[in-house]
Amino acid sequence: MDYVTIEELRDQIRYHAHRYYVLDSPEISDAEYDDLLRALISIEKEHPELITSDSPTQRVGASPSDLFAAVTHREQMFSLDNVESTEELKAWDDRAKRQLGVSPTGYVCELKIDGLAVSLTYEKGALVRAATRGDGTTGEDITANVRAIESVPLRLFGDAPAVLEARGEIYFPISAFDALNAAQLDSGQKVFANPRNAAAGSVRQKDPAVTASRDLSIWVYQLGFVEGGPEFERHWETMEYLASLGLRTNPASAAVGNLAAVERFIAGIEEARHKLDYQTDGVVIKVDRLTEQQSLGFTAKAPRWAIAYKFPPEEQITTLLGIEIGVGRTGRVTPYAVLDPVFVGGVTVTNATLHNEDEVHRKDVRIGDKVIVRRAGEVIPEVVGPVVSSRTGDETVWRMPENCPFCGNPIVLPDGEKVARCTGGLECPSRLREWLAHFVGRSGMDIEGMGYKTIDLLISEGLITDPADIFFLEPDALLGREGWGDLSVSKLMDGIDQARNRPVYRLLIGLGIRHVGGTVARALAREFRSVDAILRASEEDIAGIDGVGPTIAASVRAWALAPDTAPLIEKFRDGRVRLADDEPDETVGDLLAGVTLVITGTLAAYSRDDSKAAVEERGGKVTGSVSKKTTAVVAGDSPGGSKMTKAAELAIPVIDEESFERLLAEGPAAFNT
Repeated sequence: MDYVTIEELRDQIRYHAHRYYVLDSPEISDAEYDDLLRALISIEKEHPELITSDSPTQRVGASPSDLFAAVTHREQMFSLDNVESTEELKAWDDRAKRQLGVSPTGYVCELKIDGLAVSLTYEKGALVRAATRGDGTTGEDITANVRAIESVPLRLFGDAPAVLEARGEIYFPISAFDALNAAQLDSGQKVFANPRNAAAGSVRQKDPAVTASRDLSIWVYQLGFVEGGPEFERHWETMEYLASLGLRTNPASAAVGNLAAVERFIAGIEEARHKLDYQTDGVVIKVDRLTEQQSLGFTAKAPRWAIAYKFPPEEQITTLLGIEIGVGRTGRVTPYAVLDPVFVGGVTVTNATLHNEDEVHRKDVRIGDKVIVRRAGEVIPEVVGPVVSSRTGDETVWRMPENCPFCGNPIVLPDGEKVARCTGGLECPSRLREWLAHFVGRSGMDIEGMGYKTIDLLISEGLITDPADIFFLEPDALLGREGWGDLSVSKLMDGIDQARNRPVYRLLIGLGIRHVGGTVARALAREFRSVDAILRASEEDIAGIDGVGPTIAASVRAWALAPDTAPLIEKFRDGRVRLADDEPDETVGDLLAGVTLVITGTLAAYSRDDSKAAVEERGGKVTGSVSKKTTAVVAGDSPGGSKMTKAAELAIPVIDEESFERLLAEGPAAFNT
């Protein structure tokens, strides 16, 4: 970003700090903001006569919003200085050595959480105040909202001191954030750019009920003040004390003896951070011994005894070259950004999701814009927003095309919906491709050997035009083609034969009827026992099924009356596909009824979709976050730390993959063996 004078640079930093800290709506990436701040620090270091009392380098954060009452902190809440390399980390350590005269006797390493910094004050064990950091001296009173966060204790355990103030970071678990955005998208509301903004926005609500409805959590990282409590020698002891009182401290933290151990800790976390269920953008290193902290003291804005090692940015700025659309199995049209390739989050990104047309216009993203792109680990890349200050006037506002580029049929936006849809039905090759992939997937008809590559071949050669065509495939149609020998063709034919006799509910899932997932499909199959009976059923009969309701009933009835439904079912019948259940599948259908599982980490024998499908087809549920309603947590390799901690707090059983397989086979009785 360009600036002419130091005051213009300060104005830019103030503007973006206000967007980030107060409005929770940043326009630039964290890396870009850090570059601006580093530039100002460098100028002021060379020309100290230019430093002013209101410079962004002389304060911690932005002024508090006037939406909440002001709170003056008993002791200032400082921010941290940052380093971005092992060389800079060693330089910080060398400065500490010079000031102390000896090397620090130990360090504590803590994960730097990307959330909202808060202060919690307890008097005689009861929570009396929660406040944001604000400008470090004055914050905002958010007590009512923080009381709604279950991981914040309203009363401390044990012999609590007269007064205790603890500092922590309120954050959004990634699984809960993803669930919130999915719900926002489904209901036509705006999606949040990232968990940090969502956490800040959720805490700073006028209505505490909104905060309560969102699965926020907290990590406590510092004892700010204590009156009438024990004395401590080390920071690590204070953290153990806070944990003993019931405050939530991060189990990933570690006390280490030297800088080499600090560097090993950083390397380990950087490698494993995307397996966590929360965002961390670095490691905070603190001198452990409190007398050494006192000797090192503070600068105007940060402690000299602590430093934040920041990981490489997972947001970058690149050019939006164009906006194209994809069509899913239900006809849903989703725009996506075509980007000038940029390396972010460990990979080169060329495309990023834009969700829907409303989101494109809400973010005011235009073709030709410089845009902020975010990608964290396995998360699908997305465009956070434009860099408005970089616009030249040549950028182009995008509009949804009138016709589908894949089939030429009109694209329509149904009344009351945010999602546009292609009207081409199975004439649309993109929709057909996605529908077939869903139909043959593990939760549907589970046809081994039929992935996207095979589907693309079959569509391009005109061998299938709908899912029923699969059951009319002949070996000779594939034999001799590249990659298709006797063995591969035989395995595919066996998979198709096995799929002919899947239970009716699996066919219903595979058909992709809107609003009909595993639970509803099983309920329909149990009630009506055949596809023909479902086709004849009235909307009232369908709505009367427990767990269905009028919206789903209307969708099922609309599917039954659609002109291409009856011919498709007859085609399945001709292909010898099972359309009726002689007996309900009691061994599977209700085996896990009433069981709610949370699956975290990597399972050796199941993908995430496979494990969820296995539970749902037995009548159970899989959710993304641990609560009092959770029956058990299934933990694979590298489970999410927050989920494991929450399970321990709520005394929820944690089972391994072997126990999970026994549960699938035996039902809840497996917990007794």
